Amino acid sequence: MTTDADAGLALVAEYLEGQGGPPLCQYKDRCLRRRLAVRMRACGVDDLMAYAEVLRASPDETRRLLGTLTINVSECFRNPEVWERLEALLVPLVTGRRGAIRAWSAGCAAGEEPYSLALLLDLVSRETLGAAPLPALVDATDIDPESLARARRGRYPARVRGRHRAAAGFGKEGDVVLVPEAIRSRVDVAAHDLLRDPPPHPPYDLILCRNVLIYFERPAQEVLFTTFADALHPGGLLVLGRVESVLGPARERFELLYARERIYRRAA
Repeated sequence: MTTDADAGLALVAEYLEGQGGPPLCQYKDRCLRRRLAVRMRACGVDDLMAYAEVLRASPDETRRLLGTLTINVSECFRNPEVWERLEALLVPLVTGRRGAIRAWSAGCAAGEEPYSLALLLDLVSRETLGAAPLPALVDATDIDPESLARARRGRYPARVRGRHRAAAGFGKEGDVVLVPEAIRSRVDVAAHDLLRDPPPHPPYDLILCRNVLIYFERPAQEVLFTTFADALHPGGLLVLGRVESVLGPARERFELLYARERIYRRAA
């Protein structure tokens, strides 16, 4: 890249961080530049110096860029085989348990994942314990305000309902899938920056962070894996995306249970 391009990128990064945006140095360079190029084309500029000026002049463009930089694609019960494995692992977790189960969906996008998890926990708890299921509390966090607003609404197109049997717990209104109030009340949707903020309410029995870490450089990934290990109970579960693996010093703190589904258990 040219010196001007690097200087322009530095200006964009400085401006975004001043607005509370994520530190761009933690993103993989190719991914970052590809997403910046999308917004530059939309604004009709062809260099980063000019785009930095657009950002300063337009709060709306700043919001659009932040939305482009966040990873907000998901669906309910995405990759059903992962949820099947997780269901089997939750049965012994629920059996004999007295207190509430705590989970964290880190990088929750529009909420499909945390609501899927809350439905699965409810199903497993009812089938394991009978009519008095355990309380299950799920922290659902993301950095993108628009995604969080959709998550709080709990309304989705029917096409994202998912194929796991726990999906039967969703309500329906025409071609819209609704999250029942009893499930919504167990999910706390909140703004959170994975690279800056501490985990919301540790320790957790389960953390899901799927298809998020692949966009970060390895040093940031290693820090986050240590953060997840610290935030889990001994024996707690960590679920990653299919092309993600625990890296760095935290590898010694996790046991890989299922390689294909990328499900780990924190060592005791």
